[in-house]
Amino acid sequence: MRRPLLDCAAQCPPGVEPITAAELAAVGVSVTGRSAGLVAFRARPRQLYAVNLWSRTATRVLVRIASFRAETIAELDRGAAAAPWERYLGPGQGIALRVSSSASRLYHTGLIEERIAAAARAAAGDPVLVVAHVHHDRVTISVDASGAPLYQRGWRQRGGRAPLRENLAAALLVASGYDGADPLVDPLCGSGTIAVEAALLGRDRPPGGGRSFAFERWPSFEPGTWASVRAEAAARERPAAGVAIVGSDRDAGAVDAARANAERAGVAGDVAFHRRALAAVTAPGGRPGFVVTNPPYGARVTGGRDLRDLYAALGKRLREGFAGWHVGLLVADPVLAGHTGLVLTERLRTGNGGIPVRVMAGTVP
Repeated sequence: MRRPLLDCAAQCPPGVEPITAAELAAVGVSVTGRSAGLVAFRARPRQLYAVNLWSRTATRVLVRIASFRAETIAELDRGAAAAPWERYLGPGQGIALRVSSSASRLYHTGLIEERIAAAARAAAGDPVLVVAHVHHDRVTISVDASGAPLYQRGWRQRGGRAPLRENLAAALLVASGYDGADPLVDPLCGSGTIAVEAALLGRDRPPGGGRSFAFERWPSFEPGTWASVRAEAAARERPAAGVAIVGSDRDAGAVDAARANAERAGVAGDVAFHRRALAAVTAPGGRPGFVVTNPPYGARVTGGRDLRDLYAALGKRLREGFAGWHVGLLVADPVLAGHTGLVLTERLRTGNGGIPVRVMAGTVP
């Protein structure tokens, strides 16, 4: 007998929902709704496992295990006790609760947390993340299927001064139009996240292939199903696309970190990193491709005329050496982006480390 569909939600950076929804549809799940930072979907265990393995832009995946109305503590106790905890909590496991409440009679989050923990009979062992939200007297309880955030692929151990999360780098690539089949240059590569994500995309290698997930510890976990999902992913992987993927940075430490990260990701042979000033960056031979980069933000690195000069220098270098190439920039200030002298249009708005940012894209004339 086929297991019933699970009600799930993929959390993602706000603004990235259309890209995340497309990823979910690609593994065959039914997307049922979208809201800020959340894509709701229904899936069987196999599809749930595949979403965790394959989503490049999600932050984590939650499975809803209970939804009920509660205006009193007694109603909260009954609803929480009826949740199928035995499917998600093994012997000796604890829970780590995140509780929120709005526009509801039950508003004391500490008390709500205490009652749900009691209903789950949580122990003190390795905790499972449980998210409870009370809104207009409706309680929703969800269990985390991912474990560590999905942007933690397992390969990045060294970052630069302002590292770009892996899932945001993937969203930048997709929003810029990159699909892994064309050359790519990141002239301000830092610890190499964009270039490494581009190489993984080109190989069609699942971003979660080098890590474990919370669902593997559930009592309801299906090892055979998971083995089959992983086997399909291994069979699907392509050899390196044979296109140039190049990252460069003027900081020697950043370049060393980028090379080490590419090595751990298994794509060291697909990506070339160089210590190089922006003015010395050149396009690899062959057909035009993509320049995708995350320039410094004034709030993070430096402000004033220095950044205006940096963006102007970036635009000058691209106009002189990258005619016909597509460009994707993750920027905090579109006015600064205008100093490149390129015609860029907004593709996406999101946030990076609490800073509102947008993807601006165009083509070098």
